[in-house]
Amino acid sequence: MLVRLVALMLCLLVGVSMGAPKKTDAQIKEQKTALKKLESDLAKKRKEIAQLENEEKGVLNTISLLDQNLNQTRTYITELSKNEVLVQRALDQLVRDIDSLDAKIAARKETMKRRVRTLYVSGRGTEAKALYSLLTQEDNPDRQAYWVHRILNQDREEVETLTRMVKERDEMRQQQASHLVDLAQLRSKKSAEEKGLVSQMSGQEKMLMSLKHDKAMQRRALEEFERNQKVMLALIKKLEEKRKKEIAAAKKAEAEKKKKAKGKKEKKEVTKPKATVATTVKGPKCMPLEGEIISQYGLQEHPVLHIATRNLGIEIRGKRGKAVRAAAAGTVAMVAEIDGRGPSVIIEHEGGTYSVYGHLRSIRVQEGKEVRNCEEIGEVGDIASLNGIKLYFQVSEGTQTVDPLQWLKQK
Repeated sequence: MLVRLVALMLCLLVGVSMGAPKKTDAQIKEQKTALKKLESDLAKKRKEIAQLENEEKGVLNTISLLDQNLNQTRTYITELSKNEVLVQRALDQLVRDIDSLDAKIAARKETMKRRVRTLYVSGRGTEAKALYSLLTQEDNPDRQAYWVHRILNQDREEVETLTRMVKERDEMRQQQASHLVDLAQLRSKKSAEEKGLVSQMSGQEKMLMSLKHDKAMQRRALEEFERNQKVMLALIKKLEEKRKKEIAAAKKAEAEKKKKAKGKKEKKEVTKPKATVATTVKGPKCMPLEGEIISQYGLQEHPVLHIATRNLGIEIRGKRGKAVRAAAAGTVAMVAEIDGRGPSVIIEHEGGTYSVYGHLRSIRVQEGKEVRNCEEIGEVGDIASLNGIKLYFQVSEGTQTVDPLQWLKQK
């Protein structure tokens, strides 16, 4: 029986080799998800740019697409670098952990070999004698089994601990191999994107130089710009006409109620129309986005087109993901893709004042929703932008645009 027991333990000592419980790296997983999203967005944008070679696209649309692709490529390279750092750190930690486990496993194996040799092969030690006595004497079998189990329990625990350690070490090695593959892929993608970025920047520079010296191209760009401005003004005019119709309808309903109530002893309370005829927005206002003002209201030289243009609003430089907020309390009058402004939100304030928020990356409100002063309505982006991530902010009192910065200062 002792011989069989020794053989079993030696087999366990020599043949232990299993994987360890997987350790998930939440940061690496999160970065991989972000990279996949960026890769998908880049693929779509580059497909649009590829189509420009076969289609007659507007000058502004072409510049916008090139700029968006550049920004997304830069962001993608940044995310690749972040992921590379995380994977490298994980690899460095795995190397340290594997080395530490290897040392512990070797020490534990040597200790167990000495214990087997001492207790079960040489037959020395009180535990071996006690075990032999229990196995050969005539006594209660249950009592014998209990004491044998108790004596051997320490050795069983040693074997199980060693098994777990080897299993964990093997899984770490598998994870190490997987991370090495990931790291090689990340570095390859990063190198390719960095080379592509240089080419893209060169292409954009050539496009802008052509625009600067090509009068025909400048004329087309100016026509597109003015067309976009007219579209913006037409939208505001449409919203203002709708508001005035609602006021007229509300006044008519109020007059009919008063007429019906005439002659009665007690006057009934009449509900006031929702729309008002105030001339300005009452209450506090806030800056829709914190950042540098890169384009002022009114007549000036366009920073990209280098031609004189009249701006209906202002442009505020932003950082990807930063929140855009309602400049004042009001109702969301429109959520739409607007030519030259990209995904946009128009908020109607008291008295027929409208604020416009363009180039949004994402929108978090719906038409008809009441918004509070400074409430978040979306994220700043670069869709339909000619020069990076920014917010287009416009204010109209009725159909007349006003300087947004001066409007924000009004009480």
